[in-house]
Amino acid sequence: MSARSRWLMISVCLGILLNPLNSSMVSVALPSLQNVFKLDFTGVSWIIFSFYIASAIAQPVMGKASDLFGRRRIFLTGLVISFVASLLAPLSPYFGMLIVLRIVQSIGTSMMVAVGMAIIRIHITEKQATALSVLSIFLSGAAAVGPFVGGVLVHLWSWPAIFLVNIPFVVASFLLAWRTIPREEQSSFLAARDMSFRKWLAVIDASGILLFAVGLVALLAGLLSVKSSGQISTGNVITLLIGIVVLGAFIRHELKSKSPFIPLRTFAKHPGMTSVNVQYILVNLLYYSLFFGFPSYLQTVRHVSEFHTGILMLTLGLCSLVASPLAGRWIDKSGPRPALLVSALLMSFGSIWIVTLNQTSPLISVCLALAAFGISNGLNNVGMQAALFQSSPKEIIGVASGLFNTSRYLGTILSSLLIGIVMGGKFSFSGFRWLGMTLAVVALSLIFMNLRRQESGQMQESEIPSSSR
Repeated sequence: MSARSRWLMISVCLGILLNPLNSSMVSVALPSLQNVFKLDFTGVSWIIFSFYIASAIAQPVMGKASDLFGRRRIFLTGLVISFVASLLAPLSPYFGMLIVLRIVQSIGTSMMVAVGMAIIRIHITEKQATALSVLSIFLSGAAAVGPFVGGVLVHLWSWPAIFLVNIPFVVASFLLAWRTIPREEQSSFLAARDMSFRKWLAVIDASGILLFAVGLVALLAGLLSVKSSGQISTGNVITLLIGIVVLGAFIRHELKSKSPFIPLRTFAKHPGMTSVNVQYILVNLLYYSLFFGFPSYLQTVRHVSEFHTGILMLTLGLCSLVASPLAGRWIDKSGPRPALLVSALLMSFGSIWIVTLNQTSPLISVCLALAAFGISNGLNNVGMQAALFQSSPKEIIGVASGLFNTSRYLGTILSSLLIGIVMGGKFSFSGFRWLGMTLAVVALSLIFMNLRRQESGQMQESEIPSSSR
């Protein structure tokens, strides 16, 4: 790999790590934000919701936009947006403004994730597989160490530090990207510039994006307001109905659209891919429920400092990072099904173990639950991707990957919703136990799904010789 290619790799990696890093750092800052802005646990959960909803929408949209306006231009613009949001967020006088800037930050960082892999694939032609694996390590590694980094920053400098820490990464990435990412031909940009505004909206499916965002936010707001208020009011019912109706309109629109934001018809045509995406939603629901719930348990119930919470949460990230390369070798030999079954068993064990914890449980017990989820996450990082490739036809692998990322964000959003519903207005030990029991049920359903898939796979393999005869 040439020196220029190495610097290109560094510039892209410094940019793309900002999205997973910022998505995970905030988990340790939730109690601090709750105290500073005088919020209940449901209210402060919107700092998580807003980021993931915006990421779920922005990444596929920016992928389409990069085809029209150029990947270099989108990447650099994302860095500028991230810089502005990270600089202004600590100055937020009220929580609503912080949420708006959090959404802006999510859009900016999503612009880099959406085009980073494409830039590497196009401009690095030697040792491309190695380059892409490095990119994946930065994405998963940043998410894994986020709670530790967030814990240290909040302990030393309070919550604004989790935004300000982005600035040196953004500046370094921008300077390197400006020099190393080659300029693209102007033909695609000129074509996009000459395109009418109505045509451009149709290409990115602006109507579908708007319906998805409004419906999802209304549904989440209605569910959380019912739980936080403890009663069903007329306003709550109207909000819930608006969410359901708008999401129904979204499904109808996507089925008719020529360029859908989420191609729902693809699910119907490929049931194996549908099963993988459903399982991926549940996997992320489990993992991120623990990811966001455990720091609050440690700080609120166990009264552990932000710094030591970050160190304990590092168990989750390190186990995930160590398990990922080992999972790759195992899956190369045995396929994804055994690894995914073991992952589901580990998540079931971890969820049941959470229920056994109390206010005085030794920290080794806490680390045991974190290790179980960390190892399972490492297995899932590789196993789910391999299962997707097995179940998706080659001609639609690009669409399949986009849907796969959307499933990850939906699982993450649902995890925040689950925590908000179980905990209500205040994080409590009894609520944490209920969370563990809920996660155990979900994990056991994953075991059942994997056993069914293993049986169907064995049946298909046994049918091959007989049909060939």
